[in-house]
Amino acid sequence: MTDQDSKRPSLLKVLFSTLAAFIGVQSEENRRRDFQQSSIVPFMIMGTVLATLFILGLIFIAKQIHP
Repeated sequence: MTDQDSKRPSLLKVLFSTLAAFIGVQSEENRRRDFQQSSIVPFMIMGTVLATLFILGLIFIAKQIHP
């Protein structure tokens, strides 16, 4: 295992950090941990996926309300 692998956050941590950032309740400790990661790419990908799911969810709800 390389040094970078040990700093790579788990998928679950990336998910929870991204969700917390979406609603604005990220703790200072978690924010610091996230910014110390070697790469921002996992957070960017997760943010894009969650934003897409959110938009698709809103479209689905709107179509259910107004068919």
